Amino acid sequence: MHAFTEGISIYMQNIRNFCIIAHIDHGKSTLADRLLEFTKTISSRDMQAQVLDDMDLEREKGITIKSHAIQIDYEWKGQKYVLNLIDTPGHVDFSYEVSRALAACEGALLLVDASQGIQAQTISNLYLALENDLEIIPVINKIDMDGAMIPEVTDQIVDLIGCKAEDIILASGKSGIGIEEILAAIIDRIPAPKGDPNAPLQAVIFDSVFNSFRGIIAYFRVFNGTIRKNDKIKFIHTDADYTADEVGIMKLTLTPKQEVSVGNVGYIITGIKNAKDVKVGDTITTIANPTTDVVRGFQDVKPMVFAGIFPVETDDFEDLRDCMEKLQLNDASLTFEPETSQALGFGFRCGFLGMLHMEIIQERLEREFNQTVITTVPNVSFRAYKTRDKNKMIVVNNPSEMPEPSSIDRIEEPFIRAQIITLPDYIGNIMSLCLGKRGLLINQHYLTPTRVELIFEMPLTEIVFDFYDKLKSCTRGYASFDYNPLDYRESDIAKMDILLNGDNVDALSALIHRSRAQDFGRKLCSKLKDLLPKQQFVIAIQAAIGAKIIARETISAMRKDVTAKCYGGDISRKRKLLEKQKEGKKRMRQIGSVDVPQEAFLAVLKLE
Repeated sequence: MHAFTEGISIYMQNIRNFCIIAHIDHGKSTLADRLLEFTKTISSRDMQAQVLDDMDLEREKGITIKSHAIQIDYEWKGQKYVLNLIDTPGHVDFSYEVSRALAACEGALLLVDASQGIQAQTISNLYLALENDLEIIPVINKIDMDGAMIPEVTDQIVDLIGCKAEDIILASGKSGIGIEEILAAIIDRIPAPKGDPNAPLQAVIFDSVFNSFRGIIAYFRVFNGTIRKNDKIKFIHTDADYTADEVGIMKLTLTPKQEVSVGNVGYIITGIKNAKDVKVGDTITTIANPTTDVVRGFQDVKPMVFAGIFPVETDDFEDLRDCMEKLQLNDASLTFEPETSQALGFGFRCGFLGMLHMEIIQERLEREFNQTVITTVPNVSFRAYKTRDKNKMIVVNNPSEMPEPSSIDRIEEPFIRAQIITLPDYIGNIMSLCLGKRGLLINQHYLTPTRVELIFEMPLTEIVFDFYDKLKSCTRGYASFDYNPLDYRESDIAKMDILLNGDNVDALSALIHRSRAQDFGRKLCSKLKDLLPKQQFVIAIQAAIGAKIIARETISAMRKDVTAKCYGGDISRKRKLLEKQKEGKKRMRQIGSVDVPQEAFLAVLKLE
């Protein structure tokens, strides 16, 4: 037994678990490709760009949406090492994926683009890694590009982390420079995992995916003990027992093994079919020798943006529920609950981490599950307090949940701390953009003579729609943006309804700051005028706050030329026919209903 334990501890000394963190588009996936190619983990025949990004969507947009784990075998100084790499997303909307990847690692490669320098997401991902006590290996990537500013970026990293300049590795994911040095640094600097191979099994699920043939595949990291094939296991959080039908490690494909031991990252298949039975952050243990210690899970996800997702055909509601559950399994940051709408029928109220996240979920529903859905106007969650009971708080995630204006004492909206890093030339443009969005400038700080950091406190409502796009256009793409939630503050929020011929279309209602309501209402009405098809009757489009109409557009009726057959003759004959038509139109208006096309719901998102 002693020799066996010793063998495992030597084996553990040669395991390294690490991830790659960086701002979006700093070359994480390309560097991962080179590491896999250099260590011959993947044959040149299977090699392609962004090899770990297995979604078509990721390739098309050139971004990583999911974290991907893969095991690399590498021989260094005559010893064999096992390196578990987790490639993480860079976009702020997927920071929850990053936090889960970090929980399964002991170290991180911090990647900085030599031509762009440190950006907002670099800093926030670094802080996430430091909170998890990870060993940081700084790497300057893309050093062979024409615009590479190696000395300046080196100084920025030294200031940020407090490391020595010689600790920073110079590399290029594209041409393969510095790959050997990175592998050596991973083995040298990142500590081996700790854990007791003889202790009761304690493994944490950090991701899961649904496979239509095999059920749910859960990815885990073993902190103590060993998990073997055919073990009777238990998920502590859901208190359910299963048999480990298959355990193994992640190469480019899933590779079955007899056991996955302490310190390693692997997958388990238990034949679970129901998505609710697997929770990310849950602890796996054995029934025979259960652990009393539950591994501290990841922070609870805090949705920032809420929107309704409805099936186009009401009959597809159950199908959509099934698809949402499977999608949630693969994307734990998606939250949803059923809701009904007068205009759209049954659907779901979903919580997203941001607008890109919402767009990706909608795309994935259509591509992976063939679900055509209607998405309502996104909004954030507010807090309302009634006049009678001023301490009782009502959380409002949806305009239809807003109490009557006369009964409200005050409404609070969420504020965020926005961090923008840019070139000094664009400070004026950013100031006018943020102050126009009701932002408060808190701090302005020069990181280097050519990079300035601006900190604003802003209402989340203002950045939900098009803030990111406007920021990019007013700085020609030279600004990076990151935010984190602060608190709720009192604000003058009103509920704006859209009425079609006096009927409220609840899916187009929005909660908006009163100072913005008139302008927003006017734009929305004129957009709807272009999008709604003409009917046989006049359609009045109105925006209203309470009983007050703040904007109006009219779509005139389609008219048949009833006087065409009257040539010449008395005008009274023509007038009689026109009056008759007018009566018919009036009657039709009372019974006619207006169909709102899908584009109208999407138009709200694209208002300038």
